[in-house]
Amino acid sequence: MTLSWKTRLIQPQVSAPEGFRSLATPVYRGSTTLLRSAAEVVDHWDQRRTRYSYGFYGTPTSLELAARLAELEGGYHTFLTPGGQAAISLIFLSIARSGGHVLVPDSAYGPTKDLADRVLARLGIEVERYDPMAGGRIGSLFRPNTQLVWCESPGSVTMEIQDVPAIAAAARERGIPLALDNTYASGVFFDAFRHGVDISMQALTKYVGGHSDILLGSVTLRDSRFYEAVGDAHQLLGFAVSPDDCSLALRGMQTLAVRLKQLEASGLAVASWLANRQDVKAVLHPAFPACPGHLEWKRDFSGSASVFSVVFRPGVPRERLVECIDRLKLFKLGYSWGGVTSLVMPFFDLNRQHGKHSGWLVRFHVGLEDPADLLTDLEQAFLR
Repeated sequence: MTLSWKTRLIQPQVSAPEGFRSLATPVYRGSTTLLRSAAEVVDHWDQRRTRYSYGFYGTPTSLELAARLAELEGGYHTFLTPGGQAAISLIFLSIARSGGHVLVPDSAYGPTKDLADRVLARLGIEVERYDPMAGGRIGSLFRPNTQLVWCESPGSVTMEIQDVPAIAAAARERGIPLALDNTYASGVFFDAFRHGVDISMQALTKYVGGHSDILLGSVTLRDSRFYEAVGDAHQLLGFAVSPDDCSLALRGMQTLAVRLKQLEASGLAVASWLANRQDVKAVLHPAFPACPGHLEWKRDFSGSASVFSVVFRPGVPRERLVECIDRLKLFKLGYSWGGVTSLVMPFFDLNRQHGKHSGWLVRFHVGLEDPADLLTDLEQAFLR
């Protein structure tokens, strides 16, 4: 068949030679997936049981990332989402049902609690906030309709380390699934499944991505128990991910170990400097005794990361703290953490029912800059 040049622009009759191999996983972009025969047409999300059928269900790039994350965390399977909040939503909407009761720690990520108050409540799901330091005592909060227990350790901003094994034991006794936001530990500093967690999620935006330039999330399952439920919800909620972001996350995984090692060392150096200031009441860093749950961190974690909070003494005026933060040059003012650039963020109106702190909280993320330069920056901003 002789084709018009216009047709050949769309359907060329030539291609590059086969056999090229690279250390990098190729970036497969595509919505339409070509099938070989009409006999193999199957429209289903489970690409482990069917051939590739639609780009939305995954490409070799995204499925490679998912497989590597499941391997890293020691899980059964990983689902990818277009952000950490999407991963959180996927778990709740897969497990909880109307008329159910869910337990969420008071120290959880703010949007997690907003999801509970502004979405789950409208669906007839009651979400109760509990003391993050409850440990095994959480069993007293269980009801006949409790469908999920959520953990986040360390807690958001206030950094409480939860006794996840004790919570897991109590939940297992009642057959209640336990989910964990394991972003801080990157799936490596805390072995979620060995400590009894059923579902582990991460905001890959943070340490796995590592450069503040992607938005991705992951949901990893301990075993096949929730595979169908999470997979169906993942498809029906439309949680497709960008292959370009997946490619950047794959690259980020290769340097994750060396980045975490340096981030830990630099974070400890900066946190120690701040802990010695007279206007600092406490440094909420898991490796420091002042942090709630420090003993649980020593028992359960294999390392610490780059993010921690500082509680300033009640006598420090808010206006003075704002001036100090604004004088920082290397610490940039911005949300999120886990990237190469150091960040700072004040929390002047933190809403906590448990473990309230007297004094302003400021969260720091220590990046990959030279720690000596970061300390010089803190000195010029705070020693006035």
